[in-house]
Amino acid sequence: MAFCFLAAILIASLSPFAYASDPSPLQDFCVAVNDSVASVFVNGKICKNPNMVVAEDFFFSGLNKPGNTSNPVGSMVTAVNVNNLLGLNTLGISLARIDFAPYGINPPHTHPRASEILLVVEGTLYVGFVTSNPGNKLFTKYLYPGDVFVFPQGLIHFQFNVGKTNALAFAGLSSQNPGVITIANAVFGSKPPINTDVLAKAFQVEKKVIDYLQAQFIN
Repeated sequence: MAFCFLAAILIASLSPFAYASDPSPLQDFCVAVNDSVASVFVNGKICKNPNMVVAEDFFFSGLNKPGNTSNPVGSMVTAVNVNNLLGLNTLGISLARIDFAPYGINPPHTHPRASEILLVVEGTLYVGFVTSNPGNKLFTKYLYPGDVFVFPQGLIHFQFNVGKTNALAFAGLSSQNPGVITIANAVFGSKPPINTDVLAKAFQVEKKVIDYLQAQFIN
């Protein structure tokens, strides 16, 4: 139950800047309508009739279950956002559980719509983020259970399990739908692929290197 308590602390700590990215609500709540088509027409989700709202609209169960880390990067993110917890609509906040196998990594990525606060529950993580151009300064830290680290909105960041045992962390994000752009997947696994001439010039390598990298991300 310790992870639940720590997760609750994490959520509470987000309150002062919960609306850093998303617009402030103009009513008590706006439970999202579970309709993917409706979401096309608004920046967010259409509100459910308040008279139809029930307690389950504000409830999510399952963050006590470890994610499957049997994948090439050895990590799994279990996200709780407006898409699976409709009551988050307009509240400017979301949560994620991140499981790491030994030496697993949450690869360099960005959240275009949110800052992130990370709480380590188990294991030892090496984390960091890089500032924007032209400085590109790297900030890193080793985190242990109970440690907290913040990743500013939109900046490239990562988490790496440096231990021989599993690691667990919870992340709070200042958006109901923070989004994620995994750098390698976006650059080398786009559909259709980015022209190899473009990437070879950008990374200052031979085209065969780009061909190899793109091949790793083709499904």
